[in-house]
Amino acid sequence: MHLLRQLGPLHNLPDTPEAYDAVLADVVEHALARLTPEGNLEHADRVDDIGDTSLGVTSLLALAWQRRKDPRLPEAVGRGLRFHLRERVFTEDNPGYPNLRRRGSGLPHARYVLEDGAHPIGDWPSTVWALLQAVNILGTADPVVPDEDRRELVELAHGYWLWLTEATFFNPQEAGNQAIGCVVGGLMLAGHLPTAEGESVRARAMSLYAEEIRARRVRDRGALLPPEHGGAYDNNYGPISLSFLAQAHKVSGEPVFAADGEVLARYLDARLTVGGFDIGGPRYSEQHSGFEAVLGLRHFGRRIGADLGRYRGDTRWGRHAVGPDGAIDGHFAFMLVWQIQDATRWHRTPSRNPARHQLRAGTVSVAFDQRMTPSLVEAAGTYYLPAAVNRQHGFGPVVDGFLLSRPMGEVRVRDLESDGLSAKLVTKPVVGRDHVLRHVRSLYVTDGVSLWTTVAVERLEGTPYLLAGLPYATDDGDRVRRTADAAVTSAGPLRLTHPRTDGVDHFDARSETTQELAAFALAADPRGYGNPDEGWRHLVTSTALEAAPAPGAPHDLHVFAVRYGSPGPLAPTFADTPAGLTISTEAFTALIGNPAGDDRGEPALELRRR
Repeated sequence: MHLLRQLGPLHNLPDTPEAYDAVLADVVEHALARLTPEGNLEHADRVDDIGDTSLGVTSLLALAWQRRKDPRLPEAVGRGLRFHLRERVFTEDNPGYPNLRRRGSGLPHARYVLEDGAHPIGDWPSTVWALLQAVNILGTADPVVPDEDRRELVELAHGYWLWLTEATFFNPQEAGNQAIGCVVGGLMLAGHLPTAEGESVRARAMSLYAEEIRARRVRDRGALLPPEHGGAYDNNYGPISLSFLAQAHKVSGEPVFAADGEVLARYLDARLTVGGFDIGGPRYSEQHSGFEAVLGLRHFGRRIGADLGRYRGDTRWGRHAVGPDGAIDGHFAFMLVWQIQDATRWHRTPSRNPARHQLRAGTVSVAFDQRMTPSLVEAAGTYYLPAAVNRQHGFGPVVDGFLLSRPMGEVRVRDLESDGLSAKLVTKPVVGRDHVLRHVRSLYVTDGVSLWTTVAVERLEGTPYLLAGLPYATDDGDRVRRTADAAVTSAGPLRLTHPRTDGVDHFDARSETTQELAAFALAADPRGYGNPDEGWRHLVTSTALEAAPAPGAPHDLHVFAVRYGSPGPLAPTFADTPAGLTISTEAFTALIGNPAGDDRGEPALELRRR
């Protein structure tokens, strides 16, 4: 089976003006065929995320008029705009909406679902999107929108802003993308208001960003990130936040948006594999955005000099939102408007700057979590997740069912490039069930094709093994296919085990259950509301690669050696020297220093190709 959302890299989508004109031409034909006598441009099957969608298609038609001057468009834009003003503006409180600060304000808002009281929780982001669609039309309106309609649209957009920032609590879903989007709406609206009102709105937008978004950032993997649905980063919404930061910087020129966008972009670059696969998030584990991410990935990829476009987006939404039948939907249309107006082109060269939480070269990558345990390994087009044993997750030595991967003290990291090899040494103090402090030294070396992992730890009792990952997915053209196979070789005996117990908290990679579905099944709340990352932490066991110790290790050490991505024997040799442990494989010789490190406690690392 193929994963549903992670399709082709987004930088594969042409982004020239000619390509976007072709996209707009297609949008125009579909929209004109759909336009009802009343001016409705909504997708016929749309029932939710609907309050801004007709206005979104109208904004695309207004942009198309500006670029192509198709004589059919002024009437269509006018009818679409008047439909929204007449039929999709709500000024009475939605029954059951829980986030009002002021009842009966009479201010306009958009509805997530049109019926009164039907799922009102989504009205806040729907109103943000409606504000953004409105300001886009204002930015492309002359001369396609008559002055009277323009004045009414300005008044409506200002009313949306006041509802979002005064009548309701700000950012009630704790969703960074929605909150930054609201700030962008205010910054864009300010330019269409009289000077005093515009300055007031702009100042309010900047204070909301500083006090309600920036001050609430969450630290993950060394970066401060806008919180997304209660977590630090989400595969779907994180890149969308990056797009909002790009637009905020473009329309305001404020350095803070550029600085925060660069932090988020470098974080995203570090967690993305070479192939653009990623997993995890507080709202969706595997769902990826499509065109909504393009602006941010493209804008900040060029700013930081990284190929962020390798991100595997949902290319079914590669240009704009679509319904199940593939027909255009106006949801998030503002993002397509912005990326068409943006002249930045993709930066397609990978970043070569070492990153603490990433080892990447050629077709090999290892992304590390906050504790410097691999969160995702890629080699030969196959992706490995942390495996689970006895409710413990990660990569690392296991003794008597206890995983030695959680640090008890400072984690030291050394990066080194030598003779076409890239290496990272991670040294962790850990404590086992016996309360004995041990040092786990994990060396990761790659030549861009294969990944060698060598883990050394003070000798353990019993029959230890290395938990070496859960083979989960593999590249299959532009798709990602589920797998339970692995091109992995070990110096000691290697086994691929599967859970012996049925149940949602035992994940068998041979099944057709995806990680996201399993994670939501274990989450505290329903799918789409619960935290799949939190649910996945309740996993008891999983399919796992288990590698026995390598022969020939020094008598006081257990050493495990595994190679990902290429077949053939693996027979490293080891030597304990005063400087540390020397490891020799068919490809390299490495020295990893003693756990005590140098005079600053930093571990030594030497590497040369054989």
